[in-house]
Amino acid sequence: MIGLFINGQAASAGSGLTYLRNVTPQLARRHDVKATILLSPRLRREFGDLSNISFVETPDLPWAARRFLHEQTHLPKVIRRSGAQVLISAGNFALWNSPVPQILLSGNSLYTCAVFFRDLRARGDYALWADTVVKGWFARRSVERADITVAPSEAYARELTRWTGKKVVAIHHGFDADVFTRDQTPLPAEVQARIDEGKDALRLLFVSHYNYYRNFETLFRAMPILKERLKQTAVKLYLTCRLNSADNPGAYRTETASSLVNDLHIGHDIVELGSIPYRSLHHLYRACDIYVTPAYTESFAHPLVVTMSSGLPVAASDLAVHREVCGDAALYFPCFSHEGIAGTTLQLCQSPAFAAQLADNGRKRSRDFSWEKHVECILEIARGLVSTR
Repeated sequence: MIGLFINGQAASAGSGLTYLRNVTPQLARRHDVKATILLSPRLRREFGDLSNISFVETPDLPWAARRFLHEQTHLPKVIRRSGAQVLISAGNFALWNSPVPQILLSGNSLYTCAVFFRDLRARGDYALWADTVVKGWFARRSVERADITVAPSEAYARELTRWTGKKVVAIHHGFDADVFTRDQTPLPAEVQARIDEGKDALRLLFVSHYNYYRNFETLFRAMPILKERLKQTAVKLYLTCRLNSADNPGAYRTETASSLVNDLHIGHDIVELGSIPYRSLHHLYRACDIYVTPAYTESFAHPLVVTMSSGLPVAASDLAVHREVCGDAALYFPCFSHEGIAGTTLQLCQSPAFAAQLADNGRKRSRDFSWEKHVECILEIARGLVSTR
């Protein structure tokens, strides 16, 4: 039996939530683990009572600095009381004076991405630039403080090693198709109606809240080219966000993207569905024809695994992470080439047999990702830390 303490305080959105939602049930099935998990009261309500897992609810601290200070001052005492043997810090930042060996899960590629910093300066978003610089400093020092740092891909592990000079272990995040498709509750009627409006169109999908590094603007610039070359076929791009800063989480401003949509006269072709609950996303994937991602940085890209499992061909920007995750299940284009996006998408649209082969490759590839396997690899590292300590 090994005792773990998982600090999920920073898991408030995106990949952090996905991680805890999938790892917690895996730990609950094991008889060789006793875990204590620190998380928000909202997320705590999702799990109910689990025999071998204790939950500690953390106060909602919206400011990262306050959250970090709270962790550093209060968390060591909570860990000691829990009796845990290993700390797993799941939010990119380590506990600087951990009373037990510490595994740091680092998965934010923005801190190491020079393109992102150039993008922020070009947009004049100096507040976000400064915020990322400061957080990046703490993320880098966190890798130095942790006993072992784990990244979700080989490509990002290499980048972290280059950035910090410290060896980083790569363990892929997992995916459980049965869990993902378990909830058969249909999509809200208004969402389903908007999807059905495009039943005769080529339906493209991009699952992400709006941010700069997912490179929405390059994708938008590809739409007029697709419309011109597919004169007999309408093209619809479905987004799981809204291009309105007030409706968008985080500090990313949507005004530039929204203005571009108006300038390109593609407002009727961009379908802003807004946020879709994770349990219902499988309906959306299966309603679309091609998944397109022009992101210019990623540490893992979980939606691509979901896409492959759902049987969609993938058009992806040519990142090392994308090639590592998708392999021969995707076609790749240069990150900032809207012509490349259009050409790749057209190739998939006009070659059904080739698109079907990519989709079949994707189904097979998606089976290589397993949360059970991920948890076992983490536990193997934890046991090693305990035995050496």
